[in-house]
Amino acid sequence: MTQNVYMQFDFTPAPLAFYKPEKVFVAYTYEEVKGIFNKLELWIAKGYYAAGYISYEAAPAFRSYLSVHESPKFPLVWFGLFSSPVPAKTDQGNGSYTLSEWRFKDEYSTYQSGIEAIRSAIEEGNTYQVNYTTRLEASFAGDDFAFYNQLQRNQASSYSAYLNLGDHSILSASPELFFQKENTLLTTKPMKGTRPRGRTVEEDNLFRQELHASEKDRAENLMIVDLLRNDLGNIAESGSVKVPSLFDLEQYPTVHQMTSTIQAVISAETSFYNLFAALFPCGSITGAPKVRTMEYIKQLEQHPREVYCGAIGYITPERDAIFNVPIRTVLLDNKAGIAAYGSGGGITWDSTVQGEYEEIQTKARLLTEKRPDFQLLESMCLDNGKFPLQSFHVKRVMESAAYFNIELDRNTVVEHLRNLQLSYPIHTYKVRLLVAKDGTLSTEAHQITPMRKPLWVSLAKRAIDSSNPFLYHKTTYRAIYDEHMEEAKEDVFSVLLWNEDEYVTEFTIGNVVIESDGEWVTPPVQCGLLAGTYREFLLQEGTIKERSITKEEVRLSSSIYLINGVRGWLPVELV
Repeated sequence: MTQNVYMQFDFTPAPLAFYKPEKVFVAYTYEEVKGIFNKLELWIAKGYYAAGYISYEAAPAFRSYLSVHESPKFPLVWFGLFSSPVPAKTDQGNGSYTLSEWRFKDEYSTYQSGIEAIRSAIEEGNTYQVNYTTRLEASFAGDDFAFYNQLQRNQASSYSAYLNLGDHSILSASPELFFQKENTLLTTKPMKGTRPRGRTVEEDNLFRQELHASEKDRAENLMIVDLLRNDLGNIAESGSVKVPSLFDLEQYPTVHQMTSTIQAVISAETSFYNLFAALFPCGSITGAPKVRTMEYIKQLEQHPREVYCGAIGYITPERDAIFNVPIRTVLLDNKAGIAAYGSGGGITWDSTVQGEYEEIQTKARLLTEKRPDFQLLESMCLDNGKFPLQSFHVKRVMESAAYFNIELDRNTVVEHLRNLQLSYPIHTYKVRLLVAKDGTLSTEAHQITPMRKPLWVSLAKRAIDSSNPFLYHKTTYRAIYDEHMEEAKEDVFSVLLWNEDEYVTEFTIGNVVIESDGEWVTPPVQCGLLAGTYREFLLQEGTIKERSITKEEVRLSSSIYLINGVRGWLPVELV
């Protein structure tokens, strides 16, 4: 079975993959763990790579006084030995898979009791912070690599890993580095503090500012930094422990995270067993102080964590190494067809049950989201060598690039548009500017032809979900709009969408404006719509105003317009 083992580490800066190990070492007891690490040292010295994981429950194998649940069926340590890496898979895992609904293994009342017990322990001075977690499970069948790639798209993490070990597969979309060893420099990067992503750039910035200013999250982060400084101090050369950065904010598709970086210099002779003995498990997923807090975790959590909150990574023949903290990680039992996912957060005195439960749900969003492959898109009018709304288009595409973590240079965009102006000096064109995830620009241009009249539109048959971020950014992912158009009659030019509160939002190809009491009004962005460039121009000059519009108001309005940056004002009739 081990001959078909495949492991892929999509770690920054480049992926590394391994297939068919020369040798596999597996430990189920604490006594076996140290012997395996001794064997790893010998194989690494012979020029082999070691790759695998350490389960959270392996902690007493490094320090016997650490408390964990027993986990007799799941290996404490699994490492394969490889003579060399193999090319990483570059396909997107196009196979299919099915997942049942994710179910919390613990009742809300049990989770509530756990937090109350932790707050009591904090009040008594026995702990400062406890990383309290729970478990979700679902039934799984199908292509696990396709599921892994979906998790990667949803999370866009720097320390993702896929391990197919036969009986189990591990799909880790972890954003957190446990440690990286480069020669004698050891770097660790704990992650504490979470906020959800906003739908728009403005909303997103508010969440970032809230996280950065949060005294609770800063205190929680600093507490773990102090813990890890102490852990590193156990093996570091005297005076070498440093904190290059505190309270950095990192942006992922579903969350904002607060991180800090700690570094130390260690002896070249330090064994990997001693390295793990000093650091494992990572303080960010235990709490502080580590020893006493792990006793509370064992007492309050209902299930072993297994690979969740352990470590996944590899060691090179040069004795460099990199391991993640397996959060945002799914463990598949391939025989039983069960998927397990752990999620939790650091509980401090200021924590509330509702707030922590919402954070768990935020962190679990990557399980159910279906982030697509897409490019940013700007549809523009090029009229006799001029882009009338160029500044609005450039501003919008730059904001969306920042939102989706796409590196894009504003001057490059402006120069690209300038070249288009020189290429099409006369006539009127619809230009589609496309921005790939690597920032590459491409364009399509088609001469604009007159529209047929009248233009019939209809109301959507069902509500849109205004929490979907793709409604607020113009991209090539148009499934939402295409589905509503497919449900409409063939002679309908566009469909007017509406949200869960029954307020209209936008047309499938432009914004909506109606006449109301002598004023032209359009729905606010918060209803769930794209801020069109022409809409922004008209708001700026005062031609139109924002306010929520009901479906009934649209039905009763005598003047309805579809507006966009290519065609301007288009009168439409509702059918």
